[in-house]
Amino acid sequence: MNNEELFAALELLEKERGISADYLLEKVKNAVAIAVKKDYEVEEENISVVMDPDTATFEVKLLQDVVDEVEDPHSQISLEDAKKLKKKYKVGDQVETVLQTKDFGRIAAQTAKHVIRQGIREAERSQMYTEMQSKNNEIVTGVVTRVDHARGNIALEIGKNEAILPRNEQVPGEELREGDRVKVYVVDVAVTERGPRVMISRTHPGLVKRMFEMEVPEVYDGTVEIRAIAREAGARTKIAVSSKDPDVDPRGACIGAHGSRVAEIVEELGGEKIDVVLYSDDPAEFIAAALSPATVVSVEILEGEGKSARATVPDNQLSLAIGNKGQNARLCARLTGYNIDIRPESGYFGEEEAAAE
Repeated sequence: MNNEELFAALELLEKERGISADYLLEKVKNAVAIAVKKDYEVEEENISVVMDPDTATFEVKLLQDVVDEVEDPHSQISLEDAKKLKKKYKVGDQVETVLQTKDFGRIAAQTAKHVIRQGIREAERSQMYTEMQSKNNEIVTGVVTRVDHARGNIALEIGKNEAILPRNEQVPGEELREGDRVKVYVVDVAVTERGPRVMISRTHPGLVKRMFEMEVPEVYDGTVEIRAIAREAGARTKIAVSSKDPDVDPRGACIGAHGSRVAEIVEELGGEKIDVVLYSDDPAEFIAAALSPATVVSVEILEGEGKSARATVPDNQLSLAIGNKGQNARLCARLTGYNIDIRPESGYFGEEEAAAE
């Protein structure tokens, strides 16, 4: 790699990948200085590396102190020898000797290439971290580039970065193929030895929260607050909302006219059902609302250790309140933070048998 090729490569990298040429240039200069230090057995302060992209010049200078008596021939030069170069030199001055590239050998050139490659990796990692850190806890859109059928992981291209959507962060039953565009939630961006690792999810409750912020202006501007979310991805989500403005119905704002707003989110989530319920500081009222779509006759907050409650529902609403495989009851418990015992209005089925045991 000659000088012109080196500077052309740096310029191309800056244009195509947005990696600062000055950043890489500094890395190359430092690496060359280290190589020269080894070959000439001098300290780095006795080496000057000058690289000028405008003229495509690349010079390495050996700096030697002018002294009366030389103790270290690598870093010092006698006054007598210095005056042979220029008569004006005096003790205490520094003599600059331009070294030819061949003087510090192929190691320096190889080191420069290595540093460029390393610099590219570091700069890309830094760019990725900066870009993705700014999107932490936000929704980003990615394009599926690879599907690992063996492990179940999916690779997504997000801008100039790649992130892996693990099997356990995918919506059950959702099939993604190469080329599909998909929204994911950035859970966290961590720095590892291999570079930044972006943790993304399609199952995180934060995905639903951000979707409501994007779809509902009243949520975005803070008029309507999302107080809690409980989600079983791909099946059902319960979201509790309240309003800072008494004239704004929080449920109505989130659902939209004829269900238009929530319908957009349901479609994006592949048909996942969404229950929007009113939040209340009164636990009994909150639990009754959270058991939607079931009708609730009464809720009793139980005394004792832990947060427990008993909800009574009409007999014909019991299955609806509990939900398929207990899903509605589970989501209600997560949303409210209460363990909830759901009973039919006519009495707990099997209560006598249980008592007899």
